Formats: sequence, C-alpha cells, structure tokens
Amino acid sequence: MSVNPDKVGVPPGLWTKCDRCAAMVYEKEVAEALFVCPECGFHRRIDARERVRQLVDPDSFEEFAADLRSTDPLSFKDRLPYQERLKAEQEKTGETEAMLVGRGFVRGRAVILGVMNPFFIMGSMGAVVGEKVVRGTNWAMEENLPLVIVTASGGARMQEGMVSLVQMARTAAALARFDDAGGLYIAVATDPTTAGVAASFASLGDLILAEPGAMIGFAGPRVIANTINAELPQGFQTAEFMLQHGFVDRIVRRADLRREIARLIDFCGK
Repeated sequence: MSVNPDKVGVPPGLWTKCDRCAAMVYEKEVAEALFVCPECGFHRRIDARERVRQLVDPDSFEEFAADLRSTDPLSFKDRLPYQERLKAEQEKTGETEAMLVGRGFVRGRAVILGVMNPFFIMGSMGAVVGEKVVRGTNWAMEENLPLVIVTASGGARMQEGMVSLVQMARTAAALARFDDAGGLYIAVATDPTTAGVAASFASLGDLILAEPGAMIGFAGPRVIANTINAELPQGFQTAEFMLQHGFVDRIVRRADLRREIARLIDFCGK
C-alpha cells in the first residue's frame, strides 16, 4: 500500500519515493529491510560501510590498507582538478577511496572481504582500488581464506588513464595465482557492475552471485544499441538476463546474501 505523505502531514525526510515503483516508503522500514523497497523489492545502492555491516559478524571486520591514497599521475583536470575532486569525494563520503578491504567473519567463517563504494566517483577503479584487490587476493592466498569481493562500479577511472586500465590485468593476474593455489573466490555483483571492473575481477569468481535487478555489463545499453544499430532484448544487462545467459551463477536477495555466502564456503570445503 502506497502512502502520500503530503496528505497526512508527514515531516519531510521520513518518507521517500521508490526509484522503481514510485511508491512512498517509510525510510525506517526501508533501512530495516537492508535498504530494499518493501513494496517492489528494489535493491537500493548502499555504501561500502553499510555493506560490510550487513555481511560480516558484528565487530569482526579488520580493515587493511586504509592508508592508501590516489595520486594524480596525469595532472588531470576536467570540471575540477583531479586532486580537488578526490578531496571533495573524501569529504562527501568519509572514505579515502572507492573500496574497503579487510578480514572478517561471515556467520563464523573467516574471509578476506573487499567491498566497493558506488558513491565514491561512481566506484571507479584507479590504482588504489586495483592495489586493494591485489593485496586482498594475496592475503587470502597467504592465510588460506576464501576471498569475497562485492562489486559496484562504473568502471576504470578516466582521471588516471592507462594507470587505471592496467589494474584490469593486475587484478586478473592476482586472481589467477590465487586460483592456481586452490583458493575460493566469490564475486558478488551489485548495481552497477560495469566496464573495466565487469571485464576483470567481477567476472572471474569461482562463483558469481548478483543482487536482483543489478546492472551488469561492459558498455552501456545505449552505447551498444547505437553501435550495432539494433534493438536490444528486454532486460538486457540486468542480473536476471545475465543469469539466463550463464554469466551469473545465482541471484540472491540482499536479506539472504550473508547466509548464502556462508553456505557456499561450507559447500566448497573452505
């Protein structure tokens, strides 16, 4: 049932409109549902700290590599100089970069966990994100722990040019070494998982999970449609489309994600 807050005098901020179904939803109820719309099941984007809070056992996350900072290898400037953009994003999000990595427990199972933040320059991958993926993978290999990475990214970070693109190869190489060592890597694709991240570590999981409705793909659908001059299938680049075509192994609701990761770790004997 939808409610119009204008007609019942609800103070602003307590009710918001769902981006998918346009229903007016009570924010406290949405938060209790892990930021999933109670009307239509739309999974909102969430930041990295909230994702960690939802996935790991309370007070079990130990962050690594928090001191890493992006440099400005190209002295890049668009609307803002890159260093100013980074500072603005750090002040806005309270984070230093677009990814957290560390050790934690998921229902008692020790893991190395990496989580991307879609609100930090659209979760774009520069040198720091790539380095955190590589370090996290190496830690998982050294400690013989499962690796879980939750992706949410617009792709490689244009402000770092080729430095950002090289991270695709670096992360893939690290994961290849991890695979050779017999490690378990679970990738969790959330909205959006696109471009250079989709074409590198997001697609290399032994198991690839996805949240319902997540956009997953390389180029955007409009770019593809204009390039090939063709109408794309309905639902193109959604998690459901990717499951149907074999890119995703399973779609898991956010409320079930923690339990499913633990179950898969047990099933794989890790």
